[in-house]
Amino acid sequence: MRVTTAGWQEHIPVEHFEIGWIHSVEKEPWFEMYEVRDETLYLTGTRFKTYGAGVPSEGEIVPSEDGFVHMALNREVPELNIFASADVRTTLYTDRGELPLYDPGGERWSVSITHEEVPLWRLIGGAHHERN
Repeated sequence: MRVTTAGWQEHIPVEHFEIGWIHSVEKEPWFEMYEVRDETLYLTGTRFKTYGAGVPSEGEIVPSEDGFVHMALNREVPELNIFASADVRTTLYTDRGELPLYDPGGERWSVSITHEEVPLWRLIGGAHHERN
């Protein structure tokens, strides 16, 4: 997958990831789960604390006892474009760790996430993190 902002881009070799943030209206954590299948990005689920603005209209509610509403989805997403900010602490979660997508100085900026095959030699050579 490729994560791109105005200042940098990162190639991260993962097949699934989560985006998390604090909902601007509800002030509760919100997470979306994504997966790469057949070289395509899919939104596979979401979890949130309360129903409100932005809750998907389709999807199956999955029983849970962790205080979150879990919803299973299967929506193709050719490109994920989000606005990240320190106010809502937009963060990318992978099995490799966490990557804050917001500017600690508070500036809002656009982040694009797409699926991209990256040759192994580029990852080994250190080209996985590039300045734009």
